[in-house]
Amino acid sequence: MAKNDAATDRLTAVLRPVRAGNGFEEALEQILRLLRLGLVPAGERLPAERALAERLGISRVTLRDVLKVLTEQGLVESRRGRYGGTFVLGRPEARGEAELRRRLGAVDVQDTLRFREVLDVGAAGLCAANGLSEAEAIRLRGALLATHDAPLGEYRRRDTLLHLTLAELSGSPTLAAQYAVVRADLNDLLDCIPLLVRNLEHSQHQHTALVDAVLDGDADGARDLMREHCEGSAALLRGFLA
Repeated sequence: MAKNDAATDRLTAVLRPVRAGNGFEEALEQILRLLRLGLVPAGERLPAERALAERLGISRVTLRDVLKVLTEQGLVESRRGRYGGTFVLGRPEARGEAELRRRLGAVDVQDTLRFREVLDVGAAGLCAANGLSEAEAIRLRGALLATHDAPLGEYRRRDTLLHLTLAELSGSPTLAAQYAVVRADLNDLLDCIPLLVRNLEHSQHQHTALVDAVLDGDADGARDLMREHCEGSAALLRGFLA
């Protein structure tokens, strides 16, 4: 499978046909969520206009209006030529107390953390209880390995992809779609606090133990490990909010 095709397949949990009446607004919301999740990294190309419009169930004219807004906001840029398309630009640094406080006004932090934990724990338990195919196990191990090899600036994006992979492998498209929503809100907050090497090392140990439990079919162990992992992330975030 080509790299761009693989990237397109990862967007299933985020990009859904929009409802009639609010096509522009809902399409903009979904693509912004895609960017917040880092599913298409900076420097890479969004799916082709035709494919993106079909996924969203909108006309290419409406899609171009959406892309125009994203371009004006400095989030994407259009490039011409044989290898052209719409490319994602790097997100500006969002660290600092003032930016964190601004984002807090748009997110119910406790509800976000609780819902994230419910979905993450549920996904881990379902994956372990139902078992994964060989291809799915390879995919999960690959997502785990990508976090181990991640440069510091890439860690949160790859961490997000690991958790999204578990949600997608749970067998519930609804769970995966809801996880994408809550994770985007969570990432907006996490992007405002520093990456701590000690915390990342601990997270890596938890991730490895969690994936081992899932692949061993240990549903209770997978749920317990994921719950502990979510509680650690929540504690760190609350510490910076205090």
